[in-house]
Amino acid sequence: MPSRGDIDPAEFTELLPNVILIDVKHDPLDFRYRLIGTVIDAHTNEPMTGRWLSSIPHQRDPSRIWSACKRVVDEQIAHSSDVPYVGPMNDFVVSEDILMPLSDDGETVDMIFVVVDYLREADLPQNPAENKS
Repeated sequence: MPSRGDIDPAEFTELLPNVILIDVKHDPLDFRYRLIGTVIDAHTNEPMTGRWLSSIPHQRDPSRIWSACKRVVDEQIAHSSDVPYVGPMNDFVVSEDILMPLSDDGETVDMIFVVVDYLREADLPQNPAENKS
């Protein structure tokens, strides 16, 4: 697993607004939003930077985000998902993400690097059967 130091934000500046860094705390397990990109921040209903998932009712265990973070920590592999969009912008319908483990010692996940994208209905692939006349 790469460490946080292996990632150079200058190499992907166009993605930075869509990036989240999540700290991992062990014993007991918890996750804290260290950094939230501006695009993601605009899609949240309230500020999340610095908050622990356990303190957010819809994100604490056994929520989908908690389960995804736990899976990344337990399996030490990336996890991708798409979920129905919940946020302040009515024209978005799906959010897609990929969560990737980071480790300072190469053995224990201590941070999760996340990239999120938000899709409108028009962005989704169309069913070819619906286009036949």
